Amino acid sequence: MIVATRHLKLRGADGDRDVPIDIFQPEQKDGAWTCRYEINWPEEKWASFAGGADAVQSLVLALQKIGTEVYFSDYHKSGKLIWETSGRGYGFPLPPSAREKAVGDDIKFY
Repeated sequence: MIVATRHLKLRGADGDRDVPIDIFQPEQKDGAWTCRYEINWPEEKWASFAGGADAVQSLVLALQKIGTEVYFSDYHKSGKLIWETSGRGYGFPLPPSAREKAVGDDIKFY
């Protein structure tokens, strides 16, 4: 079940394209917790998950993975990917090893 969707935008010559990111409810299976997510890039959908000791940890790690995938994407590097306003970040946390990549309001997380 999708519990949240964030809509990023990819700026292009023919207008903005929606890039929805769907976050699913954490699920427990065989004593482990996972939180699935999908990034609907214009060329392909990227589906992955994060695992944790409990539902909260799996959600936090999924959010950090999303942040990493967004910040290290060619779309971010092109400067054409936005959330609400260009250059203000995407609203996803980054793990400690990637925090220097944060821009705009995302810097406030740290």
